[in-house]
Amino acid sequence: MTFDSIPILDLSLAKDPSTKPDFLTQLRHALLEVGFLYLKNVGISEELTEAVKREAEITAFCIDQREQIDLSTDHALPPPSAPLYRNLFAPTLWPSPSYLPDFKTTFSTYITQMGAISIFFTSLIAEAIGLPSTAFNKYFEEDQQHKLKIVKYPDLKQLGITGEGQGVGPHKDSMLTSYLLQVTEHRGLQVQNLRGDWIDCPPIDGTLVVAIGQGMEALTKGVCMSTTHRVLSPQPGTGARYSIPFFQGVSLDAEFEELNREGVGKIPDDVLAERNRVIEQNGGRADDVEFTFKAGGAKTLGEATLRNRIKSHPDVGERWYPDVLREIREEQAQEKLKKERALPLTPPEDVLV
Repeated sequence: MTFDSIPILDLSLAKDPSTKPDFLTQLRHALLEVGFLYLKNVGISEELTEAVKREAEITAFCIDQREQIDLSTDHALPPPSAPLYRNLFAPTLWPSPSYLPDFKTTFSTYITQMGAISIFFTSLIAEAIGLPSTAFNKYFEEDQQHKLKIVKYPDLKQLGITGEGQGVGPHKDSMLTSYLLQVTEHRGLQVQNLRGDWIDCPPIDGTLVVAIGQGMEALTKGVCMSTTHRVLSPQPGTGARYSIPFFQGVSLDAEFEELNREGVGKIPDDVLAERNRVIEQNGGRADDVEFTFKAGGAKTLGEATLRNRIKSHPDVGERWYPDVLREIREEQAQEKLKKERALPLTPPEDVLV
């Protein structure tokens, strides 16, 4: 049977040698059969969590016309000799302290602490699937960049639409792991199981929602499942939904050739067999979203990440990366033509039945 609820794991159990084996067993189930989980007792103080929530709501209130704010680990500007994708590392554009005096301190602290938690949790993922705890270490930099978003989803009345609103369409996260703090009490986050059914993932106090990314699925040869999820817009009159997803970073210099050839090492046969049984028992895997963790002409993760950013923000590409954007558009045109040529010809009307 496929999952019909999201498991809740207690991270404090992983820090006690007497309870860690039980935690790893629970984690293996979540990785192989769900690809999503709630994580409680992560080590972020309630004081900091409440401060993050408070700053998020204040910020969104002040700039309601924006749907999200992007933040990341602060880095200095790269030198001109650095690869082009190193432009993804830069100082964060923080809101002015004259308007939000505690914002930078609060979120800098949260990003730093979540970075350490995410790397620790990744070591537990390695152990849960029979690998050394250090299996993923080579994909992290000494001063690793992590990213965070503050997101506002207006309700249907605010949007002026009826029926079901799409806050975020079906998608999979791209890299290793992400950690969602659901700020308000709204439902809306849904996860797709192996049958293709949508399962609610409502807010639970004191937890983060962990999603396994496509990079993790690729590195573990499909053992750790990256699960499709979406966000529905809040119901009319319920107000905006706020959430804060944290995205664990990886080394931009990692090369796809090495990822595909070596990755994190050989997954034990019994773990591979267990994952295959899960898929077979459910008659395969129904997904609304294709697997997209591919090189796409890029040599490194950094190149692929930069290209994806330019695809998502072509106006920025036009101004700063016109050559890269031109290559992307040429590839898209060729891909479109290839798909059109692959479509079956429509038979004449007189032979349609």
